[in-house]
Amino acid sequence: MFNFRQSWIRLPLVILLCCCYCRPLTADDAPSLTKEQIKQFLLTAKIIGSRPAKKGVTDTKRLTLSDGTTTHDASFQPINEHTAVKKFASGTSEINFVDSYKYNIAAYNLAELIGFDDMMPVYVERKWQGTTGSLSWWLSGIDEAERVAKKIEPPDPDVWNKQMYKIRVFDELVYDNDPNLTNVLIGPDWKIWRIDYSRAFRTFHALKDPKDLVRCDHQLLERLKALQESDVAEKTKPYLSKDEVKAVMARRDIIVDFFQKQIAQKGEKEVLY
Repeated sequence: MFNFRQSWIRLPLVILLCCCYCRPLTADDAPSLTKEQIKQFLLTAKIIGSRPAKKGVTDTKRLTLSDGTTTHDASFQPINEHTAVKKFASGTSEINFVDSYKYNIAAYNLAELIGFDDMMPVYVERKWQGTTGSLSWWLSGIDEAERVAKKIEPPDPDVWNKQMYKIRVFDELVYDNDPNLTNVLIGPDWKIWRIDYSRAFRTFHALKDPKDLVRCDHQLLERLKALQESDVAEKTKPYLSKDEVKAVMARRDIIVDFFQKQIAQKGEKEVLY
């Protein structure tokens, strides 16, 4: 099993320029549609095919949608588990365990508020075969688990690291309790996409892994500073409870305070980019 946290920031001694590590995203994967058009497509296009997704443990399906002009796949995740005590194979357990498609939508809506939605596929809520779940734009490519297994290093470590720093900040904000390598997708030109937040939004008023905060995108930090609880509540309704929203804001305060202290100690150029 690969160490998810350690694999995120890698400074390679030898850069392997690999152009054929995966099937590139095609024009169909990234059509000239706005995010609002993609949302409408996901919400209204006819579902013309389905098959199980190859990865994941939440009964995810890969659906094919078409509106007569555009045909594209989407990921349908219907999981909505609420358990008083969840015991895991590792021997650990979690009280008030939740694994829900609703958190995928809440994460995307929150991402829109702070400018992180450029690193997530569009998520909407939709019903299929009588079951409601999250539906997201399908992205083809290699995931982080495959990259690590094949020992492929990014051609530009600085660009790679800056994307990972940004993901780490967002993961701490939403308190994702199950980050793993398969939830990081890598597209052409080493563009990174973060998917699957179905086990996020725990109600802890603390960070999951404070050590994962290293540097921060300056625009992201400014958006975090400006974030208002009322805006989060409105944007994530009805997917987050009041307690979950308050926990987001509490973690926001910790993140902002951390980086402000780092800036005071090290200087802005060493902390922000």
